[in-house]
Amino acid sequence: MVQEDETGERTDPFVQLSLRQLRERTSMKWRTFPEDVLPLWVAEMDVPLAPAIVEALHRTIDLGDTGYPYGTAYAEAFTEFAFDRWRWNGLRIEHTTIVPDVMMGVVEVLRLITGPGDAVVVCSPVYPPFFAFVTHAGRHVVEAPLGEDLRIDLAALEEAFVRARDHGRRAAFLMSNPHNPTGVAHSREELEAIAELARRHGVRVVSDEIHAPLVLNGASFTPFLSVPGAENAFALTSASKAWNLAGLKAALAIAGAEAADELRHMPEEVGHGPSHLGVIAHTAAFRKGGDWLDEVLLGLDANRRLLGRLVREHLPRARYRPPQSTYLAWLDCTWLGLHDRQGPGVVSDMAGPARMFLDQAGVALSSGHVFGSGGEGCVRLNFATTPDILCDALSRMGRAVRDR
Repeated sequence: MVQEDETGERTDPFVQLSLRQLRERTSMKWRTFPEDVLPLWVAEMDVPLAPAIVEALHRTIDLGDTGYPYGTAYAEAFTEFAFDRWRWNGLRIEHTTIVPDVMMGVVEVLRLITGPGDAVVVCSPVYPPFFAFVTHAGRHVVEAPLGEDLRIDLAALEEAFVRARDHGRRAAFLMSNPHNPTGVAHSREELEAIAELARRHGVRVVSDEIHAPLVLNGASFTPFLSVPGAENAFALTSASKAWNLAGLKAALAIAGAEAADELRHMPEEVGHGPSHLGVIAHTAAFRKGGDWLDEVLLGLDANRRLLGRLVREHLPRARYRPPQSTYLAWLDCTWLGLHDRQGPGVVSDMAGPARMFLDQAGVALSSGHVFGSGGEGCVRLNFATTPDILCDALSRMGRAVRDR
């Protein structure tokens, strides 16, 4: 059941906050750049907090319940959500553990199944921390570039698996499911092929599924652990992206049936990292935030259509494939002839078209070069904002291009 206002109309979370209200926020998205910049970069949504989460947190504060996290309520809530949304009924509570956040969980899982100097395959362009966190953990990144259609190229993936396993090294495939930054929702058939390739080449799969609840109209999400052959894989998830909870740290690591014993070897201190308030908020999101999420998905779908019209109007030469999931749009702006100069994972810098749009349009986007091979000359745009901001931003970007 979706939320309605007193007139019976659907409530779109993306039209409830003004630019003035958003600028009162103190998070990274709204404080990194000067006030005349429209921030469409980091993955935060410009929405009010879901009422179910607000209620849960207020109750927690009123009780003074601010101690250490305990129990399996988070995993239970996610299990119920996964069955309700995706009909995934193979998830077992005892095959889960809480971790501080998805990327910290990824690193800890990689430490369980690989060693220093081993290889981790990624499909670039991909989420920049895949490069930074893996490298900082002493593992070597092997890229398997996406195809021209921005989907996983199975031939390139197999070739990367062979290179990753060279000289008998252990190897893992760190997958973004759905894919960030392209918004591709991998099909069940694609995931089954990936599982078969991984088994054949002795590569362990770690699936980042943080955007799983954000699959938009016309597509569907398949949990990797639900496909045949993925029994020795791991998945990481949280309510962080779908319910805008990045500041309330808590995530779940989930093991396939054959990997459950390995998950039990995760260091005890990892479980002390999640915030008790984070666990409560994420649990409330999965258990009681479904109606609010439905409204978010409707709003994102409307913004996705609006963005398509705005790109055609203001940036007609940009190559843009509407994303099937997430609230992130990938724009190929190589026609501008601007060259990126940094390497993948350098998330603190901008180059190429992102630098131009920031300096000349006052619009902050994520620079494509940090996403690895295939990202040069591209930008990632976060469309989880108000329609007014989206219109203003694309109008500014179009003027900047015309004035070059």
